[in-house]
Amino acid sequence: MNELRLNYFNYFTEIEDTFVRRRGKHLFLSPMDWALMETWKQQGIPLHIVLRGIERSFDSFEAKPRKRTVKSLLYCQEEVEAQYAEWTEARVGASSSDNSNAEKTPFSIDAISDHLQTNRDLLLQAAEARRPEDDLSEAMTRAAALLTEIEQDLAGGATLNTRMLEDSLTGLERLLNDSMFAVASPEDLEKQKTAVKEQLKPYRNHMETAVYNQTFNNLLLKRLREQFAVPRLSLFYV
Repeated sequence: MNELRLNYFNYFTEIEDTFVRRRGKHLFLSPMDWALMETWKQQGIPLHIVLRGIERSFDSFEAKPRKRTVKSLLYCQEEVEAQYAEWTEARVGASSSDNSNAEKTPFSIDAISDHLQTNRDLLLQAAEARRPEDDLSEAMTRAAALLTEIEQDLAGGATLNTRMLEDSLTGLERLLNDSMFAVASPEDLEKQKTAVKEQLKPYRNHMETAVYNQTFNNLLLKRLREQFAVPRLSLFYV
């Protein structure tokens, strides 16, 4: 297999896409935002670290709804740089010790690497099967490339931090989820929703609204993943 590269989906467009997607409304980035991305690139901050910082910034924002919206990438600067500092510290610690202080985790590096490689291959196979290319095949290819970057980071000696890794994988799953909804036809989507409603019908009266809605969304996504052959990336599936 040829070495995966981001190709057209380079450092800058991946950051822009993630920011716009999480914001929920299209917004042209300002010259200041592009300068900030250039600074991150010059500092050598890996793409997956920047994307993790953006995802966590919006997670924090959405946890405490505010009247104002996020209008600039500058909102994510502090979290991106904090993630990078933690990543750098972990790598320095890993190279200067025997990793005895590494995070206690039920997952081995080998198991996680196999998980990342397997899902990368599944995403590439599913993307290849989608002809002509569409938003979902594009998202699959991008996610596969980022999984490769994460795997290479671990192979390069980075200390395993499952919380941070899960954050990155959650961001990629969110990208894939949005793309599945984008390519599903209205007819197919309505059919899947009807099937989920029938599945939950015996339990509807015993579930609180919030729990029902969350369960409904989870089951709908499960059916879409099966329809489009999209694997689960979360560490829960290692």
